Amino acid sequence: MSNTTDLPRINIPSTLIIAGGASRRAGAEAKRLGIRRALVVTDPYLEKIGLADQVQQDLAKEDVESTLFAGVDPDPSVANMQAGLAMLQDSGADGILAIGGGSSIDCAKAMSVMSRNEGTIADYMGYHKIPKAGVPLIAIPTTAGTGSEVTKVTVITDTDLNVKMMLLDAHLLPTAALVDYELTMTMPPPLTAAVGVDSLTHAIEAYVSKKAQPFTDFVALESARLIATNLRTAYQEPDNAAAREAMMQGSTLAGIAFSNASVALVHGMSRPIGAHFHVPHGLSNAMLLPTVTRFSVESAPARYAHLARHAGLANATDDTVACGELAESLQRLNVDLKVQTPQDYGIDRTAYEKLVPEMATSALASGSPGFNPRIATAQEIEELYHQCYA
Repeated sequence: MSNTTDLPRINIPSTLIIAGGASRRAGAEAKRLGIRRALVVTDPYLEKIGLADQVQQDLAKEDVESTLFAGVDPDPSVANMQAGLAMLQDSGADGILAIGGGSSIDCAKAMSVMSRNEGTIADYMGYHKIPKAGVPLIAIPTTAGTGSEVTKVTVITDTDLNVKMMLLDAHLLPTAALVDYELTMTMPPPLTAAVGVDSLTHAIEAYVSKKAQPFTDFVALESARLIATNLRTAYQEPDNAAAREAMMQGSTLAGIAFSNASVALVHGMSRPIGAHFHVPHGLSNAMLLPTVTRFSVESAPARYAHLARHAGLANATDDTVACGELAESLQRLNVDLKVQTPQDYGIDRTAYEKLVPEMATSALASGSPGFNPRIATAQEIEELYHQCYA
């Protein structure tokens, strides 16, 4: 008889609506969840263009009062989370509605759980440490990228220590997610590129992760296919609704896959770059993906090759050749989408190289490199950082 404590577990939001116009159900979903007063969490840009106001109007139509917190930075910090939490408590809100990219949704997740748990957010860094569920959270993503709307993960930056704290716990799952591709139609090409490759990273790492399982394999393969076959079109033709819809579907599926199978070495190496040099999370993943994939394929050639062929990123029937084609396809994709290297981003080489040993140590400490098919030593991670710079 197997040990039931080791059986695979799938966690997704209890309600998931994926359709054009889904965001306009914000008020109806809040009312269904029994939310009487909501805190709307977003960033200054979405407040400026009126998207947050639209959500508040939708809430008002269902007699749900709301207060706006638009103080989320591109990499949400402890200070952002604390400011939002204070507003949540002062306003008497009994639920949260997050609208935006991964930053707003991640910040809202942290605010939700900290509304009902003691201590500081740092106390819950790591895996499965949050004792109580937070207030209900409805997530409305506006980028086809992080998949945060369906994950049990949040990343909050400690700006004093230059550390991106990763928390993973089922209590971080949004209660409901309204996935509306129409909200992505105005994304600028650089953002489309960065979050698109980020989503592809989620799909690839979930599929080759040591924690992969049949369900996540199925979801990861389909997400990789949707993203790989539509990302260039979404980038080159921003008004292409079919491509935008496919990218949003792929992003959400990738979020489900990695949230339940884990990410791996790319993400472990990505967080220190973001923490030290303030590179957005999606872009830092995209910077690393081709090089880390080239390093990793030798330890799981059959899985990498199968995904590559399924996603149209390789044609060869020989697995070794297909793995080489995959690495080259990912490199060409970054070039075609003008994804910046650390050097292109403006990171000083001397400062970067000085921090490489510390970043390698932080990457290993995060835990996710341990799920990579090929386990990297600190020295190998340092070399990968050097290869990625330019």
